[in-house]
Amino acid sequence: MSNPEVVTLCVGGVRFVTRACTLQQFPESRLARMLHDDDQEFKLVNGEFFVDRDGTLFSHIMDFLRTLQVSLPTDFSDYQRLKREAEFYGLYPLAELLSQEHLLKPRLEILEVRISLQDMQAFFRIFGSCSATVETLAEQITLFTGQQSGQSWNSPFPSQKPLFPLPLERPSHHDMVFQCGTDYSAGNQFVARYVSIKPDNRKLINGTNVLGLLLDTLLKDGFRLISTRTVSSKEKVECYSFERLRRPPGLTVTGSQSPGSSGAAQAKRSQAQKGK
Repeated sequence: MSNPEVVTLCVGGVRFVTRACTLQQFPESRLARMLHDDDQEFKLVNGEFFVDRDGTLFSHIMDFLRTLQVSLPTDFSDYQRLKREAEFYGLYPLAELLSQEHLLKPRLEILEVRISLQDMQAFFRIFGSCSATVETLAEQITLFTGQQSGQSWNSPFPSQKPLFPLPLERPSHHDMVFQCGTDYSAGNQFVARYVSIKPDNRKLINGTNVLGLLLDTLLKDGFRLISTRTVSSKEKVECYSFERLRRPPGLTVTGSQSPGSSGAAQAKRSQAQKGK
């Protein structure tokens, strides 16, 4: 048949509509050849190509053809079945990417928040197994300082005196430290330190409030609180541990290759891996 611009496929009862050029990304594949070859696996019924294969897995096949990238859900586990489907359709570059299963599986990410409450100050230390996550969180947190008159850390609002931003302390790529609260300076003056966490616009001075907002931010970002413990009751140090499954960067092919051709399995990271 002459190749139409739009093609409809029914795969195991699941209907897909795509452009012919998408199916022709890999000219030697069966999907590309079915448009002009008489393949017994593909039945043309009422203008639609029917194939008796797994329709759910075919959605990942279509995603690969549209993006030339393998990017699977964090709960995906059928790597071998999807690899078998890719081989059936003659998409050998995809099959070879799927053989690098260890690069495609999500990785467990750990993050720990420690807080020490001392008089009118609170000291925070955040450690993360993934440096990219710590870097992103550091970009969300802003510190401000200013000298205030007669102000304690329980005051709900900062005074109208100007506040100045402070840099976060970054002992390493995997952690950060900061503090909030007030420190007695001289006379009736206090050095006040506030914390703001995007997208919240408030400037918080109370350590308990900062902790609450920080924990809420992590939970909204997909982390799960797995434990809380007292590190030191004497120094009032509490530790909150979180975990989440971190989706890996997608693997992408360098271009359209023929099945079995040299370099067909060559793939590269779509973005630099961080936190290794």
